[in-house]
Amino acid sequence: MTNLFEKDPYLKEFESKIINVNQELKTIELENTAFYAKGGGQPGDTGIIEIDGEKLEVIDTTKNGGSIFNIVENIKNAEKEKKIIGKINWKKRYKHMRMHSALHLICSAIPLDVTGGQIGFEKSRLDFNDPEKNINKEEIEEKINVLVKENHSISYEYLDSKILEEKPEIVRTMSVKPPKINGKIRLVRIGNIDYQPCGGTHVNTTLEIGEIKVSKVENKGRMNRRVNILLND
Repeated sequence: MTNLFEKDPYLKEFESKIINVNQELKTIELENTAFYAKGGGQPGDTGIIEIDGEKLEVIDTTKNGGSIFNIVENIKNAEKEKKIIGKINWKKRYKHMRMHSALHLICSAIPLDVTGGQIGFEKSRLDFNDPEKNINKEEIEEKINVLVKENHSISYEYLDSKILEEKPEIVRTMSVKPPKINGKIRLVRIGNIDYQPCGGTHVNTTLEIGEIKVSKVENKGRMNRRVNILLND
Protein backbone atom coordinates (compact mmCIF):
# COMPACT_ATOMS: atom_id res chain seq x y z
CA MET A 1 0.00 0.00 0.00
CA THR A 2 1.10 3.54 -0.81
CA ASN A 3 -0.03 6.29 1.53
CA LEU A 4 -0.63 9.08 -0.97
CA PHE A 5 -1.33 11.64 1.77
CA GLU A 6 2.29 11.41 2.90
CA LYS A 7 3.56 12.54 -0.49
CA ASP A 8 0.78 15.06 -1.14
CA PRO A 9 -1.52 16.07 1.75
CA TYR A 10 -3.42 18.33 -0.70
CA LEU A 11 -4.58 15.43 -2.87
CA LYS A 12 -8.39 15.55 -2.82
CA GLU A 13 -9.25 12.83 -5.37
CA PHE A 14 -7.44 9.68 -6.51
CA GLU A 15 -7.87 6.39 -8.36
CA SER A 16 -7.06 3.00 -6.89
CA LYS A 17 -8.43 -0.54 -6.59
CA ILE A 18 -9.83 -2.64 -3.77
CA ILE A 19 -7.52 -5.28 -2.33
CA ASN A 20 -9.64 -6.46 0.59
CA VAL A 21 -13.27 -6.28 1.77
CA ASN A 22 -14.65 -7.24 5.18
CA GLN A 23 -18.43 -7.48 4.94
CA GLU A 24 -18.88 -8.00 8.68
CA LEU A 25 -16.82 -4.95 9.72
CA LYS A 26 -17.93 -2.94 6.66
CA THR A 27 -14.34 -2.08 5.76
CA ILE A 28 -12.56 -1.61 2.44
CA GLU A 29 -8.79 -1.74 1.98
CA LEU A 30 -7.33 0.01 -1.05
CA GLU A 31 -4.10 -0.61 -2.95
CA ASN A 32 -3.18 3.09 -2.69
CA THR A 33 -5.00 5.65 -0.61
CA ALA A 34 -5.18 9.37 0.14
CA PHE A 35 -7.49 8.77 3.11
CA TYR A 36 -5.63 9.55 6.34
CA ALA A 37 -6.14 6.92 9.04
CA LYS A 38 -6.93 7.98 12.59
CA GLY A 39 -3.75 8.26 14.65
CA GLY A 40 -1.47 10.61 16.57
CA GLY A 41 -4.43 12.63 17.76
CA GLN A 42 -5.63 13.37 14.22
CA PRO A 43 -9.08 12.01 13.21
CA GLY A 44 -9.45 9.67 10.27
CA ASP A 45 -10.64 11.08 6.95
CA THR A 46 -14.19 10.83 5.69
CA GLY A 47 -15.43 11.17 2.12
CA ILE A 48 -16.69 9.11 -0.80
CA ILE A 49 -15.57 5.95 -2.62
CA GLU A 50 -17.12 5.59 -6.07
CA ILE A 51 -17.48 2.06 -7.49
CA ASP A 52 -19.09 1.65 -10.92
CA GLY A 53 -20.78 5.02 -10.50
CA GLU A 54 -22.20 4.15 -7.06
CA LYS A 55 -21.09 6.37 -4.18
CA LEU A 56 -20.20 4.74 -0.87
CA GLU A 57 -19.93 7.09 2.08
CA VAL A 58 -16.71 6.74 4.09
CA ILE A 59 -17.63 7.48 7.70
CA ASP A 60 -14.15 6.90 9.17
CA THR A 61 -10.65 5.69 8.29
CA THR A 62 -8.62 3.52 10.66
CA LYS A 63 -5.44 1.48 10.56
CA ASN A 64 -4.16 -1.82 11.87
CA GLY A 65 -0.44 -2.44 11.56
CA GLY A 66 0.57 -1.20 8.13
CA SER A 67 -2.92 -1.42 6.63
CA ILE A 68 -5.49 1.37 6.25
CA PHE A 69 -9.21 0.61 6.26
CA ASN A 70 -12.15 2.73 5.15
CA ILE A 71 -15.32 2.17 7.14
CA VAL A 72 -18.34 2.56 4.87
CA GLU A 73 -22.09 2.51 5.46
CA ASN A 74 -23.06 0.42 2.42
CA ILE A 75 -20.56 -2.20 1.29
CA LYS A 76 -22.65 -4.47 -0.93
CA ASN A 77 -21.08 -3.27 -4.21
CA ALA A 78 -17.49 -3.53 -2.98
CA GLU A 79 -15.45 -6.42 -4.37
CA LYS A 80 -11.73 -7.21 -4.59
CA GLU A 81 -9.91 -5.92 -7.68
CA LYS A 82 -12.63 -3.39 -8.51
CA LYS A 83 -11.35 0.04 -9.51
CA ILE A 84 -12.50 3.00 -7.46
CA ILE A 85 -12.34 6.77 -7.27
CA GLY A 86 -11.70 8.13 -3.80
CA LYS A 87 -12.78 11.64 -2.82
CA ILE A 88 -11.67 13.21 0.45
CA ASN A 89 -14.00 15.39 2.53
CA TRP A 90 -11.67 18.30 1.91
CA LYS A 91 -13.34 20.84 4.20
CA LYS A 92 -12.81 18.56 7.18
CA ARG A 93 -9.32 17.37 6.16
CA TYR A 94 -7.99 20.88 5.50
CA LYS A 95 -9.25 22.10 8.87
CA HIS A 96 -7.48 19.17 10.52
CA MET A 97 -4.28 20.06 8.63
CA ARG A 98 -4.43 23.64 9.85
CA MET A 99 -5.20 22.51 13.40
CA HIS A 100 -2.35 19.99 13.38
CA SER A 101 0.18 22.58 12.23
CA ALA A 102 -1.14 25.00 14.85
CA LEU A 103 -0.48 22.45 17.60
CA HIS A 104 3.11 22.10 16.41
CA LEU A 105 3.49 25.86 16.76
CA ILE A 106 2.27 25.61 20.33
CA CYS A 107 4.92 22.93 20.93
CA SER A 108 7.56 25.33 19.65
CA ALA A 109 6.31 28.07 21.96
CA ILE A 110 6.01 25.94 25.12
CA PRO A 111 9.26 24.12 26.05
CA LEU A 112 7.55 21.41 28.09
CA ASP A 113 6.83 17.71 27.53
CA VAL A 114 3.54 16.94 25.80
CA THR A 115 1.38 14.45 27.72
CA GLY A 116 -1.56 14.22 25.33
CA GLY A 117 -3.51 15.95 22.61
CA GLN A 118 -6.43 15.80 20.22
CA ILE A 119 -7.20 17.45 16.88
CA GLY A 120 -10.80 18.36 16.15
CA PHE A 121 -12.78 20.28 13.56
CA GLU A 122 -14.15 22.88 15.98
CA LYS A 123 -11.37 22.89 18.58
CA SER A 124 -8.09 21.15 19.40
CA ARG A 125 -5.90 20.75 22.44
CA LEU A 126 -2.47 19.87 23.79
CA ASP A 127 -1.69 18.76 27.33
CA PHE A 128 1.64 19.68 28.89
CA ASN A 129 3.57 18.55 31.93
CA ASP A 130 3.50 21.90 33.73
CA PRO A 131 3.63 21.38 37.53
CA GLU A 132 4.83 24.97 38.06
CA LYS A 133 1.84 26.41 36.13
CA ASN A 134 4.09 28.50 33.85
CA ILE A 135 1.81 28.53 30.79
CA ASN A 136 0.22 31.94 30.29
CA LYS A 137 -2.78 32.10 27.94
CA GLU A 138 -2.24 35.64 26.59
CA GLU A 139 1.52 35.26 26.13
CA ILE A 140 1.19 31.97 24.24
CA GLU A 141 -1.55 33.29 21.95
CA GLU A 142 0.49 36.35 21.03
CA LYS A 143 3.65 34.32 20.44
CA ILE A 144 2.09 31.67 18.17
CA ASN A 145 0.24 34.24 16.06
CA VAL A 146 3.53 36.05 15.44
CA LEU A 147 4.92 32.72 14.18
CA VAL A 148 1.89 32.28 11.92
CA LYS A 149 2.44 35.67 10.29
CA GLU A 150 6.16 35.00 9.79
CA ASN A 151 5.05 32.42 7.20
CA HIS A 152 7.44 29.58 8.03
CA SER A 153 7.55 26.74 5.49
CA ILE A 154 6.51 23.24 6.58
CA SER A 155 8.36 20.24 5.16
CA TYR A 156 9.01 16.54 5.82
CA GLU A 157 12.09 14.40 6.32
CA TYR A 158 12.67 10.67 6.73
CA LEU A 159 15.52 9.58 8.98
CA ASP A 160 16.75 6.25 10.26
CA SER A 161 14.91 5.35 13.47
CA LYS A 162 18.29 5.04 15.22
CA ILE A 163 18.39 8.85 15.21
CA LEU A 164 16.18 8.74 18.29
CA GLU A 165 18.94 7.01 20.20
CA GLU A 166 21.31 9.84 19.34
CA LYS A 167 18.81 12.69 19.70
CA PRO A 168 16.00 11.63 22.08
CA GLU A 169 15.19 15.28 22.72
CA ILE A 170 13.36 15.61 19.38
CA VAL A 171 10.51 13.46 20.74
CA ARG A 172 8.12 15.83 22.52
CA THR A 173 5.21 13.50 23.18
CA MET A 174 5.47 11.37 26.31
CA SER A 175 2.39 9.21 25.62
CA VAL A 176 2.75 8.33 21.91
CA LYS A 177 5.64 6.52 20.22
CA PRO A 178 6.98 8.16 17.03
CA PRO A 179 5.63 6.52 13.84
CA LYS A 180 8.03 4.20 12.01
CA ILE A 181 7.82 3.36 8.30
CA ASN A 182 10.23 0.65 7.11
CA GLY A 183 12.68 1.53 9.87
CA LYS A 184 12.43 5.24 9.11
CA ILE A 185 11.06 8.04 11.25
CA ARG A 186 9.01 10.75 9.54
CA LEU A 187 9.76 14.19 10.90
CA VAL A 188 7.96 17.47 10.31
CA ARG A 189 10.01 20.65 10.15
CA ILE A 190 8.50 24.11 10.55
CA GLY A 191 11.15 26.56 9.38
CA ASN A 192 13.80 26.66 12.07
CA ILE A 193 11.34 26.76 14.97
CA ASP A 194 10.01 23.20 15.30
CA TYR A 195 11.28 19.74 14.35
CA GLN A 196 9.62 16.58 15.64
CA PRO A 197 8.40 13.10 14.61
CA CYS A 198 4.88 13.14 13.17
CA GLY A 199 2.85 10.99 10.78
CA GLY A 200 0.02 13.49 10.23
CA THR A 201 -0.95 15.90 7.49
CA HIS A 202 -0.01 19.59 7.55
CA VAL A 203 -0.37 22.77 5.54
CA ASN A 204 2.55 24.08 3.46
CA THR A 205 3.19 27.27 5.43
CA THR A 206 2.21 28.68 8.80
CA LEU A 207 0.34 31.55 7.13
CA GLU A 208 -2.27 29.01 5.94
CA ILE A 209 -3.17 28.25 9.55
CA GLY A 210 -4.77 31.64 10.02
CA GLU A 211 -5.34 33.35 13.35
CA ILE A 212 -5.14 31.05 16.38
CA LYS A 213 -7.29 31.70 19.42
CA VAL A 214 -6.23 30.16 22.74
CA SER A 215 -9.71 29.68 24.17
CA LYS A 216 -8.68 28.30 27.54
CA VAL A 217 -5.76 27.02 29.58
CA GLU A 218 -6.97 24.65 32.28
CA ASN A 219 -5.55 22.37 34.94
CA LYS A 220 -5.88 18.63 34.35
CA GLY A 221 -4.55 17.06 37.50
CA ARG A 222 -1.59 18.13 39.62
CA MET A 223 0.99 18.06 36.80
CA ASN A 224 -0.91 18.60 33.55
CA ARG A 225 -2.24 21.76 31.94
CA ARG A 226 -4.41 21.75 28.84
CA VAL A 227 -4.12 24.40 26.11
CA ASN A 228 -7.30 24.62 24.02
CA ILE A 229 -7.33 26.39 20.65
CA LEU A 230 -9.80 27.55 18.00
CA LEU A 231 -9.24 28.67 14.41
CA ASN A 232 -11.11 31.20 12.35
CA ASP A 233 -12.71 29.53 9.30
